[in-house]
Amino acid sequence: MSPDDRRAAIVAATRAVMGSRGIGGTTVRDVAAELGASSGLIHHYYASMDDLLAETFEEVATEDLEEMRAALAAAEGAVDQLVVFFDVYARDDDSGIQVWLDAWAEAARRPALQRISRRLNEEWQALLSGILRRGVADGKLVCADPDAVAWRILSLLDGLALQVVAHGDVISIHEADAWARAGAERELGLPSGALGLTLAR
Repeated sequence: MSPDDRRAAIVAATRAVMGSRGIGGTTVRDVAAELGASSGLIHHYYASMDDLLAETFEEVATEDLEEMRAALAAAEGAVDQLVVFFDVYARDDDSGIQVWLDAWAEAARRPALQRISRRLNEEWQALLSGILRRGVADGKLVCADPDAVAWRILSLLDGLALQVVAHGDVISIHEADAWARAGAERELGLPSGALGLTLAR
């Protein structure tokens, strides 16, 4: 394998291990076993496990972000884009949000992972804030501070997603999705149901 192909194979093996053991439970030995290689090979390509986990998380999380951008590009108008934003977020399975939850939990102990998760979090916020700004400019949304509202909406989405993953028998994914949309509607001066989902559905 070329060095690039070998690094890609290592990242793929790390993704597989992370999917079953979580970021905190992924070790060099596990990755080597998944790859069918020695731990020394992993160390040859990555100076630390922190760097490998950060690169792997970046690959997974960037795919999520690019999926969202592609979906938004097909929607016209801020309100339609917000509906798409919530639709795409809601269809992510537990394993997708679990990777983010793992990354946030590990970020305080892993500087490289912290840098990646912060940058990607800021990209999500900028993406949502851009939608809100366009909606305000078009007169479709009422929002005095798009940056702050974007952070609040994302925090509501992520917090509810955590509850669904950790306590799915208490809050259903349908309830979490509906509550998040309702919160955004209130923030943005939209009528109930404007973002496509209510608990009455």
